[in-house]
Amino acid sequence: MSATSTTILNLPDQSTATLPKKNYINNEHGLLSWLLTGDHKRIAILYLISITFFFFIGGAFAGLIRLELLTPQPDLVASDTYNKFFTMHGIIMIFLFLVPSVPATLGNFLIPIMLGAKDLAFPKINLLSWYLYMAGGTFTLAALVLGGVDTGWTFTTPLSTHYLNTHVITAATAIFIAGFSSIFTGLNFIVTIHRMRAPGMTWFRMPLFVWSNYAASILMVLGTPVLAIAIVLVALERTFGIGVFDPTKGGDPLLFQHLFWFYSHPAVYIMILPGMGVISEVISTFSRKRVFGYTAVAFSSVAIALFGFFVWEHHMFIMGVSNYSALVFSLLTMLVAVPSAIKIFNWAFTLQQGSITFETPMLYAFGFMGLFTIGGLTGVFLGSLGMDIHLTETYFIVAHFHFVMVGGMLMAFLAGIHFWWPKMTGRMYPESLSKLAAVITFIGFNLTFLPQFILGYLGMPRRYHAYPPEYQVLNVLSTAGATVLGVGYLLPMLYLAWSLKYGAIAGNNPWQATGLEWQIQSPPLTENFIEIPIVDHEAYDYEWLEHKTKHEVTTVG
Repeated sequence: MSATSTTILNLPDQSTATLPKKNYINNEHGLLSWLLTGDHKRIAILYLISITFFFFIGGAFAGLIRLELLTPQPDLVASDTYNKFFTMHGIIMIFLFLVPSVPATLGNFLIPIMLGAKDLAFPKINLLSWYLYMAGGTFTLAALVLGGVDTGWTFTTPLSTHYLNTHVITAATAIFIAGFSSIFTGLNFIVTIHRMRAPGMTWFRMPLFVWSNYAASILMVLGTPVLAIAIVLVALERTFGIGVFDPTKGGDPLLFQHLFWFYSHPAVYIMILPGMGVISEVISTFSRKRVFGYTAVAFSSVAIALFGFFVWEHHMFIMGVSNYSALVFSLLTMLVAVPSAIKIFNWAFTLQQGSITFETPMLYAFGFMGLFTIGGLTGVFLGSLGMDIHLTETYFIVAHFHFVMVGGMLMAFLAGIHFWWPKMTGRMYPESLSKLAAVITFIGFNLTFLPQFILGYLGMPRRYHAYPPEYQVLNVLSTAGATVLGVGYLLPMLYLAWSLKYGAIAGNNPWQATGLEWQIQSPPLTENFIEIPIVDHEAYDYEWLEHKTKHEVTTVG
């Protein structure tokens, strides 16, 4: 590979290339064959369709919020309707899109193949996870159709237990059910990674994508039950008045905050860790180098998962917690920046002197590195006690977590979808159009959320639909950016759907990548491998790939 190459894309001769006659897509026919499947790849596709559906519903609420904020006056919807908009946006985006996005789609599809296994450890539980996810989604839609819920996605007590008459129980039931989907997925991944690795696939030969999903799975299994308990207590308090969070009955509203954030801060890492795994794969492939400091990057995923359990109280600095505990949690919050920084520095060193090419997944990976870094650094502001008091509950918070979870996570998800799309479908997407979409998304995102940092610093509170006129210019800029961002998100859906029929035949390994998934046909067989592979090389070993490629006869079709 020449350092001056502009692409590493290597497609078979299109005049003779065909898709493999037998693969997981055409192995069985009919709707029931999909709805009753135990194949991890088909379940991943079911998840992909489902989360895309919910992403656009959640996105529609974001559009309505930005439309309302075009003017300082509340002239589009009433106050309580606006409250429902941002609540439904938050619930749908976090619990039905961001949490399952990478693990349930890419993780489901790839982890068994990356490990050299034929499926996940518990295929039926994997399918059950999808059905639970759909049940959670159905309850969420029911809450929406019945009139919505306006607690905010945080279900803050006593607001949610005593003072609102919207569909809190229905929405809480949705989150409770979707939580079990998350737990089962995490459990399946942990058991598969421990017990089903191919011969020779040692822990330190595993792709970093597997490491990051492993760390996220630990968080899912240990953290999600705490959220489930908190949600059940809200339902019991609201229905029977048991008094757990009610001070007049000896309860404590802060207890809910502790329980909720004990899950919801690690949930940030449930969302971002699998995305970091995607970025490791993409950066290695498109710079033709082993990830710098592989072991440090692998352990940094575990460290992020571990530290993630000890920082929840930084969401509660203004809620009357002890100054001493706030000091401890502030210091712990700074600690979690260390493993995150290790990843960014190691990706940067991987790029150094690499043969870098700029295919679409790489553009999204660069976008991730920039936006996640801004999101992470602004998180340091919020972990500092003095600054947090000034900035919390303002638009600074909104901008910060969107930089981490949307700028970071969604860019990583799109990087992963574009990277593995040829493997999942056997076809390529239009490269020029996909690069344009990546650039539009990056520009639109920054136009939307950078002004919100300034708005927050100036004091504009979040969750208000009326604001002083001097903030209008920045709000108009933000709404204009959201429009550009919407175009950036719509384009991939259109050209990826187009590529299913008209895209070029991708062949087995169009990116010349080293992972086991790239050494099998595209799309894969139902059983993934004809023979269980024996792994005798490190992850990202491009010399092994070059040697293998020289000595094999390539056949497509």
